[in-house]
Amino acid sequence: MRCQRAFTLLELLVALAIFAVLALLAYGGLNGLMNTRAATEERAEELHRLQMTYRILGRDIEQWVPRPVRNEFGESEASLRAGQRIDAAFELTRGGWRNPAEQPRSTQQRVAYTVRDNALLRYQWPTLDRAPDAKPREQTLLEDVDEVRLRFLDQADQWQERWPPAGQTVAPGQPTAEILPRAVEVVLITERWGELRWLFLLPA
Repeated sequence: MRCQRAFTLLELLVALAIFAVLALLAYGGLNGLMNTRAATEERAEELHRLQMTYRILGRDIEQWVPRPVRNEFGESEASLRAGQRIDAAFELTRGGWRNPAEQPRSTQQRVAYTVRDNALLRYQWPTLDRAPDAKPREQTLLEDVDEVRLRFLDQADQWQERWPPAGQTVAPGQPTAEILPRAVEVVLITERWGELRWLFLLPA
């Protein structure tokens, strides 16, 4: 008869200790991998939002149309204006507003941009000439934005801090009388990406 030898208590404790160390190392590696994946996905989402902001902003500017509007007070506003109001960085009238449902509305749209609570917001109104109680639809494009600055390249290749420039007025009913800049420079000061400088050309 052969005597069967069992594990001693000391051997079991050593085996459990080795298993615990291996499990801890495996968990640490897996946890690091999961954290890296989460950070990568978060960075990818932030980059996606930044790219979407660039496309939306560029689409609005590059589809500008010379259509002045009347605000909620009945006052005429230029088709592109900036540097004159504290509640909006700039406003403009754009075309190309898709209407797949064929609703009874214009294909032109009035939009505005501003920074509030460290977020870049886009406003859009359902009609060009606004009623006194008209409320815009608000869309958050990008977060962690500290400031937005704009410059406008005029026809003499001079940069202007506001638009329309001083002395230029809008002739009611004569949108073609407006003088438009050749390009718009948009500077975003962000916490994540630092200073972003984008240049958009306006349609000739």
